[in-house]
Amino acid sequence: MSTTNGARILEARNISKSFEAVRALRDVSLELHAGEVIGLVGDNGAGKSTLVKILSGTIRPDSGQLVVDGAERNFDSANHARKAGIETVFQDLSLIYSLDITQNVFLNRELFRPGFLGKLLWTDNRRMRNEVVAGFSKLGLTLPQPETKVAALSGGQRQAVAIARAVQWGSHIVLLDEPNAALGVKQTEIVLSFIERLKQHQVGVIFISHNMEYVFRVSDRIIVLRLGRKVFDGAKTEVTQRELVSHITGAR
Repeated sequence: MSTTNGARILEARNISKSFEAVRALRDVSLELHAGEVIGLVGDNGAGKSTLVKILSGTIRPDSGQLVVDGAERNFDSANHARKAGIETVFQDLSLIYSLDITQNVFLNRELFRPGFLGKLLWTDNRRMRNEVVAGFSKLGLTLPQPETKVAALSGGQRQAVAIARAVQWGSHIVLLDEPNAALGVKQTEIVLSFIERLKQHQVGVIFISHNMEYVFRVSDRIIVLRLGRKVFDGAKTEVTQRELVSHITGAR
């Protein structure tokens, strides 16, 4: 069930995965629409990480289908998933702290300009900086100058850079794995506000968090996994925080 009129951009159909005798996922299905944020919640061992790894191309399911923008996909790697428009931002962010914001955004995607006699190529730093500024401005993201080293940024700003980098490179499906872990109140606000703004750009987000307050704030729809099964899938207006905890623990 969807709470948005955006196009369906991602479907997982009857996904199952086992690790030897452990059934991590059992016939889990979900759909994500453009401009929608899904809060994916569940206790430790519920299957959230396994599902995200399958959606991001890190591991393959034992059975089930993945459909992106109407086409069935069989991901062999995370890079394969990125090419289909799916980017995952894990807690480690995959940022290089010794590089600046621009260098991180364009890492392995650098822009060049002709050098001496047109035979040598020089890194086009000005163009890359301008594109970063324009891209972040379009997303409504306010950060220090693009020459700022990532090491000098706060935790929330680093999270925002990692998410913005994914969107700037064409990802219209973003998976966020506990983006607010170990962040203070002010830095958490940076990340949550940015997630809310992504809806305006028709980016679909799957937001994993143990914090129910954050989930209810940014999510349009909430999915609960318990022991590898989907036990709830509905609009956040259809459930209270107390009921959600009951779904997570199995009391309901």
